[in-house]
Amino acid sequence: MKEFEEKFAARFGVKHAITTSNGTASLHLSIAALNIGKGMEVILPAHTMMSSAAAIVYTGATPVLVDVERDSWNMDVSQIEKKITKKTKAIMPVHIYGLPVDMDPVIKLAKQYDLAIVEDAAESTGATYKNKLTGTLGDFGCFSFYANKIITTGEGGMVLTNSDKLAAHARLLKDMAHSPKQRFLHEEIGFNYRMTNMQAALGLAQLEELDLYLETKIWMAKMYNKLLSGLEGITLPIEKSWAKNVYWMYGILIEDSFGISRSKFMQELLDRGVDSRTFFVPMNSQPALLKMGLYSKEKYPVADEIGMKGLYIPSGLAITKVQIEKVCEVIIEVHKKFHGKKHK
Repeated sequence: MKEFEEKFAARFGVKHAITTSNGTASLHLSIAALNIGKGMEVILPAHTMMSSAAAIVYTGATPVLVDVERDSWNMDVSQIEKKITKKTKAIMPVHIYGLPVDMDPVIKLAKQYDLAIVEDAAESTGATYKNKLTGTLGDFGCFSFYANKIITTGEGGMVLTNSDKLAAHARLLKDMAHSPKQRFLHEEIGFNYRMTNMQAALGLAQLEELDLYLETKIWMAKMYNKLLSGLEGITLPIEKSWAKNVYWMYGILIEDSFGISRSKFMQELLDRGVDSRTFFVPMNSQPALLKMGLYSKEKYPVADEIGMKGLYIPSGLAITKVQIEKVCEVIIEVHKKFHGKKHK
C-alpha cells in the first residue's frame, strides 16, 4: 500500500497520497480532515454523482448547489460567489466525465474568502487544467478506483494533498483515529477507510498503464467525434483550450430538435443492440436531499435540462474500432429514421 501511495504521489507531483476504501470515502475523509461539520456549508455543482453531496452530508454539513454550464456540463464558476455565506467552509469542484472545471476563478475565490478546495477528481484521472493535473489544484484531491474508472482497484480511492498537517489528520481519521500516544485510545471518531494491500497491488499495475489508458480514451472520443459530428439534434462533448478532457465517459445530449426524447432514443439504440446510460439525476431532484428541506425553492435549469437530455454511449477501455463504428452506425440509423429527408 505504501508503494502505491508513494508512486501515485510521485506521478501527480504532490507530497502526500493516502489510499482509501473508495471514492466516496476519499471525499468524506477530506471534508472531515478539514474539521467541516454541522452548521457549515460546502459549495458544489448541481450536476454530479450523489457521492459528492453525500460525503458532505455525512459530516453534518450542508451541500450548497450552483448550476452548471450548458457546454461543459461542469459547475458554473460565475455563480459560486453569490452562494458564499459566513457558513461556507469549502468549494467542491467536480471534473465531470473527464473535463476539468475552470479552476483559476475557484482558486481566486477560495483565497479571497479563506475557503478550502476539495477537488472531486473521481472521473478525471490524468486530465489537466493549464498543464496541471486535476486533483492537485486544491487542498485535497479525491480519486475513485471503482471498476469503471480510468484506473481501477475494483473498489478503492485516493486522497492527495501538499499539506503535512492535513495529510496527518486524514491518515489518522482513515484508520479509526488510533491515538499516536496509545493504540486503541481514540481522541476523535475515525473511520475504517483502509485499502487492502491486494487492491494496492492492482493499483500499482494499473498506474503503470495510465498513459495507455488515457490514449485509448482520447482515441475513442476522436473516433466518436468524427463519426457523429453534424447530426442535428445531438450535442457532443467539448474540450476547452486550457484543459485536456480524458473522456471518462463519452456523453451526448439528445436535443429537442432530434424529434424524440432521450428515453425513446435509448430504447431505439437498445432495440438495435446498443446499450447506454443516463446522466446523473441532479442533486436538486434527489429525494434524500429534498427530505432534508434542501433546494425546494431553488432552480437549477441547466442541470435539470442536461439531466433529462444526457446519456453515455459505450465508453469502456476495451472498446474496439469496430464496436465504435457499430455504435455510430446504429445512431445514424436512428437519426435517419427521424430525419430521413435530411439524409437523402
